[in-house]
Amino acid sequence: MLFENGQSILFTGDSITDAGRKRPVGQGLWEGVGNGYVRTFDTLLNVLYPEYIFRILNTGCSGNTSKDLLARFDTDVIALKPDWVVLMIGANDVWRIFDEPGLPENQVHLSDYEKNLTEMVTRMKAAGIRPILLTPYFMEPNRGDPMRRLMDEYGQAVRRVAEAHGVHFIDVQPVFDEYLRYRHSSYISWDRVHPSHIGSMLLAKTLLSYVGVDRPLF
Repeated sequence: MLFENGQSILFTGDSITDAGRKRPVGQGLWEGVGNGYVRTFDTLLNVLYPEYIFRILNTGCSGNTSKDLLARFDTDVIALKPDWVVLMIGANDVWRIFDEPGLPENQVHLSDYEKNLTEMVTRMKAAGIRPILLTPYFMEPNRGDPMRRLMDEYGQAVRRVAEAHGVHFIDVQPVFDEYLRYRHSSYISWDRVHPSHIGSMLLAKTLLSYVGVDRPLF
């Protein structure tokens, strides 16, 4: 497994990560790390590795774009000195283009998104932090849907940044695409972005598999 006993793992991003976490830093029992995929991941990791101690932190912030996250990156990521950072951002970068077309100051277009991600990765690597970049996603199986099509482009930007800097990368869109072969998106998300407990489990399971968890849950 990539994670070692005693390490700290920080999750950051937007509302998908936030999920009602505590302020100023989400950590600890109950609602500490929120009620989203970070909580699911934390629960499963502690069930499967009871002899290990991990510090899980959450600094996701609802409504954030990559521009917003970059503005608070030093205080909410670098200053906390985690061993690992799981970073998923971009849903709002895309969403604001569609739901606030008259407010260009709230939008982050593709080239700026890629620059913001690059800056975050550069800062993490300089601080000795190991990043795991997750793509944004849209729970819409129709790839011709305008928002789905643009979200895929932003996901490819994450891939380019990860490959250019040699950091870990997970494309989570195919995970939802596979699930939506059998269930309608409304079953796991009311707006095709914010996951239910099922969606959170899919995200957590994907991350656990990627980092090499090799212990069966059942």
